[in-house]
Amino acid sequence: MQLYNSLTRTKEPFVPHEPGKVSMYTCGPTVYHYAHIGNLRTYIMEDVLDRYLRYAGYDVKRVMNITDVGHLTSDADSGEDKMLKGARREHKTVMEIAKFYTDCFFDDCKKLNIRRPEVVEPATGCIGDFIRVISGLLEKGYAYEAGGNIYFDTSKLRQYYVFHNFEEEDLAVGVREGVEEDGNKRNKADFVLWFTKSKFDDQELKWDSPWGLGYPGWHIECSCISMKHLGEYLDIHCGGIDNAFPHHTNEIAQSEAYLGHPWCKYWFHVLHLNTTSGKMSKSKGEFLTLSLLASKGYEPMVYRLFCLQSHYRKALVFSYENMENAKTAYRKLAARIAALRPEGEIDRAVFEEQRAGFARALDNDLNTSLAVTALYDALKAPTNDATKLALIRDYEQVLCLNLTEAAQKLREETEAPAADAAFTQKIEEMIAARADAKKARNYAEADRIRAELSAMGVTLIDTREGTTYRMEGQGNV
Repeated sequence: MQLYNSLTRTKEPFVPHEPGKVSMYTCGPTVYHYAHIGNLRTYIMEDVLDRYLRYAGYDVKRVMNITDVGHLTSDADSGEDKMLKGARREHKTVMEIAKFYTDCFFDDCKKLNIRRPEVVEPATGCIGDFIRVISGLLEKGYAYEAGGNIYFDTSKLRQYYVFHNFEEEDLAVGVREGVEEDGNKRNKADFVLWFTKSKFDDQELKWDSPWGLGYPGWHIECSCISMKHLGEYLDIHCGGIDNAFPHHTNEIAQSEAYLGHPWCKYWFHVLHLNTTSGKMSKSKGEFLTLSLLASKGYEPMVYRLFCLQSHYRKALVFSYENMENAKTAYRKLAARIAALRPEGEIDRAVFEEQRAGFARALDNDLNTSLAVTALYDALKAPTNDATKLALIRDYEQVLCLNLTEAAQKLREETEAPAADAAFTQKIEEMIAARADAKKARNYAEADRIRAELSAMGVTLIDTREGTTYRMEGQGNV
């Protein structure tokens, strides 16, 4: 398998630290609000990576943190505490907010077939681990106390900017968004490991530490949770591209300073989901959630397919037109699978040939777009239906689009006599509506009706005598 490594900016052969086993860490959500669909795109792509590694025969252990303390709104060391912001918004305690939105996040994951990692650890459960590692960094000379807070000293590193080649002037106050002057810092790039002089008088969560009553900075939690559950060597660290700096940069700095050796070999970053007006964000008022998509008629599997149709290292543009195309594609796939019948023996030669093409797509830097193409190739393959169905079930171990379930539901609906009559009536009504639209020269509406019928598995046949139609796998009607 070749995987793009953000750390080296190259596509490399994937070789885990321990043969046959993969340790994988996922940056989890800050649970102060619902996850927007841009967040969920990242988790979908990480899920496909996790599933494909298992499909390829690796023993994978995956860990995810839940950030319920310490994450400030700038992603650095300034701004308001996100958890406190959520608590104030809803007039609840921080822990009530954390519990509610953690449950909502995993409910969304379940709907999207994102498997739950083996270990899910909230930051508030690891305060002792944070204190131990921070104490070790102080002892090694990589951290210092100033103004009551504990800071990491980036000047002690040979190289700090491992993902980007920033110049010193780029971090000048007021030049780069998100950087504010902190008089306690020795260097502009230094970051907080532990706050004891809270910026917020009513900070709800505080713990005793050797440096006074306080709470951890955001960056320390992922390093400590990963080391706690996955040891000193991590194979793959996942996250959105916006986490590369400063969060992942700071993770590498503190982890390798504490351990004294390289920590994580492969960094897997998923690019943004954008709207036509720019990057998706919770700070822009109403934002797109999975439940909002559902209210507009787009099931979770349609959104998953929409994401898989693009490569994870390409920015993806969301629009309802694109969602409509994904919805049509999903329905067509389900209809084609519903038309298959499982009679006959599986042709092992064709099965292995097609399966190899699917694996090649995912071995090529997790190219899910080509993997979806391989799904279409399986349906077009010159072989019997039993082989095609076996291939679809095999691919679904990774793609997890619930296509066989959707096909079965469609088959049951179309095979029921009462459903047949209602379905036929609906088709005839839509054909009549299309004819009216054409007479009114509303060709856009006529095309829309044709596309909707096609998604239902109905192909229209226009003749001089009128319009007939053909169902998938059936003759003309």
